[in-house]
Amino acid sequence: MELKRIDELKGGEILAKPIMTWDYQIMLPEGAKLKKEYIDKIIELGIFYVYVKEEKMEEGELVILRSEIEENIKSKVRDILERHTYHHNQELEELSLETDRIISTILEEDQVVEKVFDIKERSFDLYEHSISVCTFAILTALKLKADKSMIHEIGVGCLLHDIGLRYITMDFNGIALTSMNKQQIAEYKKHPVYGFSNLKTEGWISKISKNIVLYHHERLDGSGFPLRIREIPFECRIVNVCDAFDEMICGIGCKRVKVYEAIEYLKNYKDILFDAEIVDTFLAFTAVYPSGTHVLTNEGEVGVVLSQNKNFHERPVLRIIKDKAGNDVEGVLIKDLVKVHNIYIEKALD
Repeated sequence: MELKRIDELKGGEILAKPIMTWDYQIMLPEGAKLKKEYIDKIIELGIFYVYVKEEKMEEGELVILRSEIEENIKSKVRDILERHTYHHNQELEELSLETDRIISTILEEDQVVEKVFDIKERSFDLYEHSISVCTFAILTALKLKADKSMIHEIGVGCLLHDIGLRYITMDFNGIALTSMNKQQIAEYKKHPVYGFSNLKTEGWISKISKNIVLYHHERLDGSGFPLRIREIPFECRIVNVCDAFDEMICGIGCKRVKVYEAIEYLKNYKDILFDAEIVDTFLAFTAVYPSGTHVLTNEGEVGVVLSQNKNFHERPVLRIIKDKAGNDVEGVLIKDLVKVHNIYIEKALD
């Protein structure tokens, strides 16, 4: 966020903090869009500064599902799953249609398998998580040239994979398994079984999709759960990678981490916990530093990631906003790290 003088506002900015009256009544909430008439009223009230969200460089941002489409699908998935109760599965079949919608939307993107997408850490939402894992797994399967029917079944399995979390009462948001007591760990590790038990007699769900629900936390070295198996079906291995990544960046059964940290985890554990080919395929379309990320370079400059360079995911295009001395940079200073070889990103900034 950034502090702005009222006379600098043009209208359309988004509030990063609420505007309050002298007696602490909220006049405009966080997230409100500042219309021109609002700005005039704020001036009348003698308020001279407000916090607004920093403008993102949208022209460089590339997402797998456009926000309005993702929100529409999330609303539909939430509606279906929240109406669902144990052993009342008829309405779940609608998720098959939502899977096809996601696949069609992804395929509408030109040269989709050649692009690098901006995936960002976020707060946990069960339905958003299911859709994110679904899109990641579908795109990974497309790049691995899986057949259409398998891709569909992978998508259905992903939308259902965490349905068992709805049957446990403990808090797992942002809490690492290592911080839980034995009873909590045991309960959390049952959620794949709860989900599978709920769906195993459903005729419309394929064996592939059911296996995804049961095996999505298994690992190649047998350290996963709930069955600790080592022979994991190919389609489940795809979901293992995508689910582990998304859990890390939104904090499910773990503390939330930055995208680059989740990427390092997958790299470190490929061929140990995860299928190496699938990890490499997934990382080939995942930006290490998503557009809009503030980063510190080895020269002490602060930059904002504008766009990605294919095949050079750790060397994006930056707009430098602060110089080595910490002063704001006047004008527009762009540095493409593929072209400027002596500069690299030291770390992402919060």
